[in-house]
Amino acid sequence: MLQSETQTPSAFFDGRSLKAKLRRAERWRKIKAAALVLPLAVFLVIVFVVPISNMLWRSVDNTELMQVMPETAAHLQAWDGQGLPDEATMAAFAEELRASRQGGGLGRIGRRLNYEDPAFRGLLMRTLRQLPVEQPVEGWRASLQSIDAAWAERETWRALQRASSLTTDRYLLAAVDLQRDDDRQIQRIEAEQRVYVSVFQRTLVIAGSVTLICLLMGFPLAYWLATLPTSQSNLLMIFVLLPFWTSLLVRTASWIVLLQTGGVINTTLMATGLTSDPLQLVFNRFGVLVAMVHILLPFMILPLYSVMKGISPSYLRAAVSLGEHPFIAFWKVYVPQTISGVAAGTLLVFIMALGYYITPALVGGPSDQMVSYYVAYYTNTTNNWGMAAALGSLLLIVTLLLYLVYHRMVNQKQLVRN
Repeated sequence: MLQSETQTPSAFFDGRSLKAKLRRAERWRKIKAAALVLPLAVFLVIVFVVPISNMLWRSVDNTELMQVMPETAAHLQAWDGQGLPDEATMAAFAEELRASRQGGGLGRIGRRLNYEDPAFRGLLMRTLRQLPVEQPVEGWRASLQSIDAAWAERETWRALQRASSLTTDRYLLAAVDLQRDDDRQIQRIEAEQRVYVSVFQRTLVIAGSVTLICLLMGFPLAYWLATLPTSQSNLLMIFVLLPFWTSLLVRTASWIVLLQTGGVINTTLMATGLTSDPLQLVFNRFGVLVAMVHILLPFMILPLYSVMKGISPSYLRAAVSLGEHPFIAFWKVYVPQTISGVAAGTLLVFIMALGYYITPALVGGPSDQMVSYYVAYYTNTTNNWGMAAALGSLLLIVTLLLYLVYHRMVNQKQLVRN
């Protein structure tokens, strides 16, 4: 009796260990939490992870020739690239070229090989039309060379060899104006063909300019909204949110009407005598910045407003009462407390501006198109999914790198202030 009374009360409870019951309750709590999060996780996987993974794979995908001509691809991968391939390779190529007419395979490999040489699709079509029904007596090598002299050139077969591997870095290199020469060494393409590095630079400059303008305009406006009485700030907030109720295409088209040569702004300027001739305000960089700032400004104001609304005005009054100049007090006391809102707003606006397509396409000129324009061009016009995926992948990588750098800088500034 005394022995049972001296046992700790937590050792046994209803015949079971209390620790085991606690572990079981904790496990059930985690299972319930996971069950609540599971639908969101599945949604994110379907909507974000799968498309992004597919895009990343498309940027290195090179399976067209391997799927349509598997035997030819195997022979070409074993070829050392010297001289011309052997008779077995050419025989496999001729047989599989004839069979590629079924199921659209010829179009797929023709489109892929055209990236190597724009004349390759025509070469395949000519060869297929004149290809003997049965194996020629002189062999496939002589037969192919008699159809077209290109089959006697090593570079023609080297192009087929480059297209026979499972993956390729061709698209990623081309997206930064690079290529591989005949010796597989990476080099820059010719100066007149370099396009995409300047396009990426232009995209970053436009996105950064829009972000900076939105910050300079949005910060004082958000501060004004946060310091006004609730009834007045709510009324003004309606005007901030008003652009969300209008179509993006309608807002962009409206700026074309306002900024064009005979538009309202130019007419007003000339009527007041400020200008004698209409200004070129649209289809250039100025029009792009104006339209994008108008669309993205609310995304800067809202994060700033949410942070500023939670900052007590007593901090600023205390600093002023202690003898600090109002502007210095505002800069040293108030602004550091808004860093989280500034970081959220600038990051949101910058990332959204990087992917803009409709606005620069409508109100910008040829020298104002961003990376998204070329992604749409390769997707919808040339059907070059590899190049579109490579440009999109590089844009994603640049965005993630800039986010990491920006995140580290903000954290370091906060640590210094603390």
